[in-house]
Amino acid sequence: MAERFLQTLRRLATAYQAFAAYSAAHIRTLDLTPPQFDVLATLGDQAGMTCRELGERTLITKGTLTGVLDRLEVRGLLRREPMEHDRRSVFVALTPAGQELHARIFPEHVKHLRTCFAALDRQELRQLDDLLERLASGFASGATNDTDVAPSPKTRMIAAARRAH
Repeated sequence: MAERFLQTLRRLATAYQAFAAYSAAHIRTLDLTPPQFDVLATLGDQAGMTCRELGERTLITKGTLTGVLDRLEVRGLLRREPMEHDRRSVFVALTPAGQELHARIFPEHVKHLRTCFAALDRQELRQLDDLLERLASGFASGATNDTDVAPSPKTRMIAAARRAH
Protein backbone atom coordinates (compact mmCIF):
# COMPACT_ATOMS: atom_id res chain seq x y z
CA MET A 1 0.00 0.00 0.00
CA ALA A 2 1.38 3.38 -1.00
CA GLU A 3 2.07 5.96 1.67
CA ARG A 4 -0.61 8.70 1.75
CA PHE A 5 1.98 11.47 1.76
CA LEU A 6 3.38 10.32 -1.60
CA GLN A 7 0.34 11.76 -3.40
CA THR A 8 0.82 15.02 -1.51
CA LEU A 9 4.52 14.97 -2.32
CA ARG A 10 3.75 14.57 -6.02
CA ARG A 11 1.29 17.47 -5.91
CA LEU A 12 3.82 19.62 -4.06
CA ALA A 13 6.52 18.82 -6.62
CA THR A 14 4.14 19.40 -9.51
CA ALA A 15 3.02 22.73 -8.05
CA TYR A 16 6.63 23.82 -7.53
CA GLN A 17 7.61 22.82 -11.06
CA ALA A 18 4.62 24.71 -12.49
CA PHE A 19 5.47 27.75 -10.38
CA ALA A 20 9.15 27.64 -11.38
CA ALA A 21 8.30 27.36 -15.08
CA TYR A 22 5.68 30.14 -14.92
CA SER A 23 7.97 32.43 -12.95
CA ALA A 24 11.07 31.70 -15.07
CA ALA A 25 9.21 32.38 -18.33
CA HIS A 26 8.33 35.87 -17.10
CA ILE A 27 11.79 36.51 -15.67
CA ARG A 28 13.34 35.68 -19.04
CA THR A 29 11.17 38.39 -20.66
CA LEU A 30 12.94 40.80 -18.29
CA ASP A 31 16.30 39.77 -19.82
CA LEU A 32 17.36 37.95 -16.65
CA THR A 33 17.83 34.37 -15.52
CA PRO A 34 15.94 33.13 -12.44
CA PRO A 35 19.13 33.16 -10.30
CA GLN A 36 19.91 36.72 -11.46
CA PHE A 37 16.38 37.78 -10.53
CA ASP A 38 16.75 36.01 -7.16
CA VAL A 39 19.90 38.04 -6.42
CA LEU A 40 18.28 41.32 -7.52
CA ALA A 41 15.17 40.58 -5.46
CA THR A 42 17.24 39.69 -2.40
CA LEU A 43 19.53 42.72 -2.62
CA GLY A 44 16.79 45.15 -3.64
CA ASP A 45 15.97 47.87 -1.11
CA GLN A 46 18.97 46.77 1.01
CA ALA A 47 22.30 48.38 1.71
CA GLY A 48 23.91 45.08 0.69
CA MET A 49 25.27 41.98 2.38
CA THR A 50 28.17 39.56 2.27
CA CYS A 51 28.34 36.87 -0.37
CA ARG A 52 27.83 34.34 2.38
CA GLU A 53 24.61 36.01 3.54
CA LEU A 54 23.43 36.29 -0.06
CA GLY A 55 24.09 32.60 -0.63
CA GLU A 56 22.11 31.70 2.49
CA ARG A 57 19.16 33.89 1.58
CA THR A 58 18.94 32.88 -2.06
CA LEU A 59 19.89 29.23 -1.68
CA ILE A 60 22.00 29.55 -4.82
CA THR A 61 25.08 27.33 -4.55
CA LYS A 62 28.42 29.06 -4.08
CA GLY A 63 29.72 28.06 -7.51
CA THR A 64 26.57 29.24 -9.27
CA LEU A 65 26.40 32.43 -7.20
CA THR A 66 29.87 33.52 -8.30
CA GLY A 67 28.92 33.30 -11.98
CA VAL A 68 25.61 35.08 -11.40
CA LEU A 69 27.38 37.90 -9.56
CA ASP A 70 30.01 38.11 -12.32
CA ARG A 71 27.33 38.58 -14.98
CA LEU A 72 25.36 41.13 -12.95
CA GLU A 73 28.56 43.05 -12.22
CA VAL A 74 29.48 43.13 -15.93
CA ARG A 75 26.03 44.59 -16.62
CA GLY A 76 26.70 47.31 -14.04
CA LEU A 77 23.90 46.13 -11.76
CA LEU A 78 25.95 45.29 -8.67
CA ARG A 79 29.30 45.91 -7.08
CA ARG A 80 31.52 43.74 -4.92
CA GLU A 81 34.00 45.04 -2.35
CA PRO A 82 36.31 43.21 0.04
CA MET A 83 35.33 43.68 3.70
CA GLU A 84 37.83 45.80 5.63
CA HIS A 85 37.81 43.61 8.74
CA ASP A 86 38.02 40.32 6.82
CA ARG A 87 39.48 40.45 3.31
CA ARG A 88 38.19 36.91 2.65
CA SER A 89 34.61 38.21 2.87
CA VAL A 90 33.07 40.16 0.04
CA PHE A 91 30.32 42.75 0.39
CA VAL A 92 27.75 42.80 -2.43
CA ALA A 93 25.32 45.62 -3.18
CA LEU A 94 23.22 46.79 -6.07
CA THR A 95 24.45 49.82 -7.98
CA PRO A 96 22.00 52.67 -8.61
CA ALA A 97 21.24 50.99 -11.97
CA GLY A 98 20.60 47.70 -10.14
CA GLN A 99 18.30 49.42 -7.62
CA GLU A 100 16.46 51.11 -10.49
CA LEU A 101 16.03 47.78 -12.28
CA HIS A 102 14.81 46.14 -9.07
CA ALA A 103 12.30 48.92 -8.47
CA ARG A 104 10.93 48.46 -11.98
CA ILE A 105 10.84 44.67 -12.35
CA PHE A 106 10.11 43.36 -8.85
CA PRO A 107 6.57 44.82 -8.66
CA GLU A 108 5.99 43.68 -12.24
CA HIS A 109 6.94 40.11 -11.36
CA VAL A 110 4.82 40.14 -8.20
CA LYS A 111 1.87 41.28 -10.31
CA HIS A 112 2.59 38.44 -12.74
CA LEU A 113 2.56 35.87 -9.91
CA ARG A 114 -0.48 37.38 -8.18
CA THR A 115 -2.79 36.10 -10.92
CA CYS A 116 -2.05 32.49 -9.97
CA PHE A 117 -2.47 33.09 -6.26
CA ALA A 118 -5.80 34.86 -6.86
CA ALA A 119 -7.43 31.41 -6.93
CA LEU A 120 -6.99 31.30 -3.13
CA ASP A 121 -8.69 33.62 -0.65
CA ARG A 122 -6.86 35.17 2.33
CA GLN A 123 -7.78 32.36 4.72
CA GLU A 124 -6.66 29.69 2.24
CA LEU A 125 -3.37 31.53 1.68
CA ARG A 126 -2.78 31.72 5.44
CA GLN A 127 -3.62 28.04 5.81
CA LEU A 128 -1.32 27.08 2.93
CA ASP A 129 1.45 29.25 4.35
CA ASP A 130 1.09 27.61 7.78
CA LEU A 131 1.08 24.09 6.31
CA LEU A 132 4.10 24.75 4.09
CA GLU A 133 5.96 26.29 7.04
CA ARG A 134 5.26 23.20 9.15
CA LEU A 135 6.38 20.93 6.33
CA ALA A 136 9.55 22.97 5.70
CA SER A 137 10.37 22.96 9.41
CA GLY A 138 9.98 19.20 9.49
CA PHE A 139 12.38 18.79 6.58
CA ALA A 140 14.81 21.38 7.93
CA SER A 141 14.97 19.82 11.37
CA GLY A 142 15.51 16.39 9.89
CA ALA A 143 12.37 15.15 11.60
CA THR A 144 11.39 11.97 9.79
CA ASN A 145 10.18 8.63 10.97
CA ASP A 146 12.22 6.70 8.41
CA THR A 147 15.79 7.90 8.84
CA ASP A 148 18.35 9.01 11.35
CA VAL A 149 20.19 11.20 8.85
CA ALA A 150 21.24 14.44 10.51
CA PRO A 151 20.35 17.67 8.71
CA SER A 152 23.18 19.53 7.02
CA PRO A 153 24.51 22.76 8.58
CA LYS A 154 22.79 24.75 5.81
CA THR A 155 19.49 22.95 6.48
CA ARG A 156 19.80 23.69 10.22
CA MET A 157 20.57 27.34 9.41
CA ILE A 158 17.50 27.61 7.17
CA ALA A 159 15.33 26.10 9.90
CA ALA A 160 16.72 28.56 12.45
CA ALA A 161 16.11 31.50 10.11
CA ARG A 162 12.52 30.37 9.53
CA ARG A 163 11.91 30.05 13.26
CA ALA A 164 13.29 33.57 13.77
CA HIS A 165 10.75 35.05 11.33
